[in-house]
This record gives sequence, C-alpha cells and structure tokens, in this order.
Amino acid sequence: MNSGSYRVVAIPTSMAREVRETMRSPGYGHPASTEVAVGSGPCRHCLRAFHIGHDRRILFTFDAFFGIELLPLPGPIFIHEEACARYSEDGGFPAELRSRPLTFNAYAEGRKLIGQAYAASGDIDSVLERLLARPEVSYVHVRDTEAGCYDFRIERTEATS
Repeated sequence: MNSGSYRVVAIPTSMAREVRETMRSPGYGHPASTEVAVGSGPCRHCLRAFHIGHDRRILFTFDAFFGIELLPLPGPIFIHEEACARYSEDGGFPAELRSRPLTFNAYAEGRKLIGQAYAASGDIDSVLERLLARPEVSYVHVRDTEAGCYDFRIERTEATS
C-alpha cells in the first residue's frame, strides 16, 4: 500500500510533554512511573523501539480513543523519559516496527470494531490495504500482538477518504 494514502498518528507532543512534566496520566491523573526499558517498545510519541537496559521510559495510562470517540479504552503505554521528536504523520509505516507481530483493529465511527488482522511476517502493506479498502473503516489501531497494548493509529489521508 502506498504510504501516501494514510497517515500515522502518534500521541500528541502536548500530551507527551504533560506526562513528562506532571508524571500523571492525562485525563485520569493516575501516577506515571519511570524505569529502564525491559522491553523494546515502541515509544508512542516517536515510534522508535526502546533500547533494552539503556533507554529510560515512562509508563502511564492512555485512552486509545482520545480525541476521536466519547467512550474511552484506557491502557498502559510508554514514552521516552527525555523529550523526543514526534513521528511524522506522513512518514509511512515505521520501519522499526515492520518485523514485529502486530494486530490491526479496524474501527467504524462510534468505536465499532469491524475488522481485525494480524501481521507477523512484515506483510504490513497488504494488511493495511485490505482494511482501509473497506469504506466503513474510519481508522485503524495498531497494537502489539504479544503485549496487547496500543502503539498508534492509522488514518486515511484526505486524498483517499
């Protein structure tokens, strides 16, 4: 699939900054915690994998439907403890994540799950093409298949909506 037909939506920089400054989960107020990475990630802001035993990361509660749906679905996510640049929405699918086992949840408006697909062998483009070809799909959540946690969101670009 042409990466120009979709955008990759990482968490907003303002949210990452708020978590780093307050050490609280936005919208929930739960305490955030820091640790040296014991897993490879990714950071939900820059979408780069963590370097195990080296990078420090912040764990906090995040609503995967923040800003797009009324009903929340909170869960744990990580960001780098130090500021990092947000992943570019027009950067295509993050290269570091292509080989990871990923789950793609396709949603219609109203948080209605209408499709799910898995990619364990790097067949990201065919999975996204199949899901985004469905006109009722509004967006796709990309989740880590092994841990089950939210990584980022995929949306069609205006040209392909």
